[in-house]
Amino acid sequence: MEIISCSHVNFAYPGCEEDVLKDVSFSIRRSEFVVLCGKSGCGKSTLLRHLKKNLMPYGKLEGHILYCGEEVENLDDRVSTSQIGFVQQNPDNQIVTDKVWHELAFGLESLGYDTPTIRRRVAEMASFFGIQTRFYKSVTELSGGQKQLLNLASVMVLQPKVLILDEPTSQLDPIAASDFLATLGKINRELGTTIILTEHRLEEAFSFASRVAVMDGGRLLCSGTP
Repeated sequence: MEIISCSHVNFAYPGCEEDVLKDVSFSIRRSEFVVLCGKSGCGKSTLLRHLKKNLMPYGKLEGHILYCGEEVENLDDRVSTSQIGFVQQNPDNQIVTDKVWHELAFGLESLGYDTPTIRRRVAEMASFFGIQTRFYKSVTELSGGQKQLLNLASVMVLQPKVLILDEPTSQLDPIAASDFLATLGKINRELGTTIILTEHRLEEAFSFASRVAVMDGGRLLCSGTP
């Protein structure tokens, strides 16, 4: 079953004559691991941001972008927040609290979950990601790779159905990047989370992908197996 589908999507930023996205159509099935690739400026990040309501850029949008059959821009805020996760490029841009444990709990607290549920989910994610030993550390003590892993865990504690990542390893060293991508493979394999990833380390990302899509000049050129 399709969890995300785009139909004839065109988008232009204000003041720009040329569309950034040009007649983009594709669909993603549940539990797929999709790697979206293409050179810088081809429209990858713009497309990904259109898949999450509160990150949709301002401009002229044509076509339809659906999540579980409903237009993304019409989704309930709670549904968009909890069911569609997004990890950005810069690890520091997404962290909002001071301690590791608080960062893990922040999203659940914001959505009004009760304390026993928060504690259980935080403990489960800390164990899944192997970050129990850093539980009470300040986020300022973490390396870039550890911060990005914390961002990922903080999103996954909400148990999203779709996880979107915009070049999440671009500021990580090779070892941290490899570990991060391996964790994404584990999430997709063990939790069945649908993953949409843009990445320049394609030789590693392809080993986890079930499908690859290529963009150029705002158009989706092709998609298929790695």
